[in-house]
Amino acid sequence: MIQQIAHVTVLVTDYDEAIAFYTQQLGFRLLTDTPLGEGKRWVLVAPGGPGGPALLLAQADGPAQQSQVGKQAAGRVFLFLTTDDFWADYQRLRANGVAFQEMPREEAHATVVVFADLCGNLWDLLQPKPAHS
Repeated sequence: MIQQIAHVTVLVTDYDEAIAFYTQQLGFRLLTDTPLGEGKRWVLVAPGGPGGPALLLAQADGPAQQSQVGKQAAGRVFLFLTTDDFWADYQRLRANGVAFQEMPREEAHATVVVFADLCGNLWDLLQPKPAHS
């Protein structure tokens, strides 16, 4: 049996603001935006690379969900965006107004920098280093 993660839900305050952030600032593709009735929508976005999971942008509904917007990982890095050209993507994201939380750094496993999405969730932009033999 083959299994894979297809989607990860990210709570947002507004569908249209979230779509604009993910497509215009991060450069993701809008895969689908389907009305479900009662103000709900099925909104999927994904980075430009092949395969992998997509983000399901879910507008928070009610106080319990609204209190978790931007806090889905309790202050830790929530999602990891890998790249094969760290510096080009870092400069592009900076030019697009993405809010970086630190300066880029070299770690044993990757070149990495933390940024926040429009709701405050933390992400790593990272370029993994080749495995050592």
